[in-house]
Amino acid sequence: MDSMRVCCVLVLLIVSLVRHPALVVGGGGLRRCDFPAIYNFGDSNSDTGGISAALSEIHAPNGETFFEHPSGRACDGRLIIDFIDFNAAKELKLPYLSAYLDSLGTNFRHGANFATGGSSIRPGGYSPFHLGIQTSQFIRFKSRTTALYNQLSPNSRETPLLKTRLSRPKDFSKAIYTFDIGQNDLGFGFQYTTIEEVRLSIPNILSQWSQAVHLLYKEGARVFWVHNTGPIGCLPYSVIYQSKSGNLDQIGCVKPQNEVAQEFNRQLKDMVFQLRAQLPIAAFTYVDVYSAKYALISNAKNEGFVDPFEFCCGSFYGYHIDCGKKATVNGTIYGNPCHNPSMHISWDGIHYSDAANLWIAKRILNGSLSDPPVSIGEACYHPNHL
Repeated sequence: MDSMRVCCVLVLLIVSLVRHPALVVGGGGLRRCDFPAIYNFGDSNSDTGGISAALSEIHAPNGETFFEHPSGRACDGRLIIDFIDFNAAKELKLPYLSAYLDSLGTNFRHGANFATGGSSIRPGGYSPFHLGIQTSQFIRFKSRTTALYNQLSPNSRETPLLKTRLSRPKDFSKAIYTFDIGQNDLGFGFQYTTIEEVRLSIPNILSQWSQAVHLLYKEGARVFWVHNTGPIGCLPYSVIYQSKSGNLDQIGCVKPQNEVAQEFNRQLKDMVFQLRAQLPIAAFTYVDVYSAKYALISNAKNEGFVDPFEFCCGSFYGYHIDCGKKATVNGTIYGNPCHNPSMHISWDGIHYSDAANLWIAKRILNGSLSDPPVSIGEACYHPNHL
């Protein structure tokens, strides 16, 4: 009887590992996930150089706090995706993600970043690189990478160097696929349509997101880490241009915009549950970034930050000067950054600072705001295994 029980346990364990190749067996059972690579899809909240390489270079003082030079990020330092890489790097030795669109100095051995600033899920927003384009880029990337990797001659002098910079074909099914996109679908709608029209567009937006997930699944993706959208009504840019009498909440955010963002997140979570049923051998983690960001903004001063609606770089007051540019108007120079970016939640009125991204990352990577409640290192677990 004991031998039969052992056999059953071994069979179940083997089936689990076949269904979830990223699972690793430790001394106490299934412990952490061995992700060899990360593939990210998103907008400027996770763009590590795509839009800067493809369309418009992001200039200094962006990058000044951590990288000490422009790094392609709309931030004074690191983004949440960088802290995901860093968290993984402590266990898996993964470097920061190279942008797919950047042809110089890139290394795709441990993944690629398809996010670009301004991107939306649906076509027709601020950027041409909507999610459909990003998934198409991934499919071509995977195909070309696999072909190149398999064509390398073992006797070639260049082969070892090339293989250290190319994704391994076997890693695509073991990688983690991360999403941080949707904010620009809402923001573009707020700018050019009405609040109600944006609300009514959410099912179509999420339908197109689901289609992208299905395409990636067909390509072998099995582990998905999905950020919901943040409190767009709390961005200083939104407060400056959209605040009206009676439409601010108790902490000063634009309430109608945040209500739509929350509705988007409710429907996104429902969509994740639907995908779990449709793709039962995939693992989905829904990450409540909204709650982390709203908590930070609500408690800014207690957390050591200045007023959350102050921002460090650029200007929207009377003169719109993007961070990285300067203009002199009536003898006043606009565009110089503040002297203490680490005390600001908002870097440029739209994007979060390095310090804020670090604070947020600490709150979401441990799993306390996730469904299921797993850390980034355990995201390959299927809910049935918890």
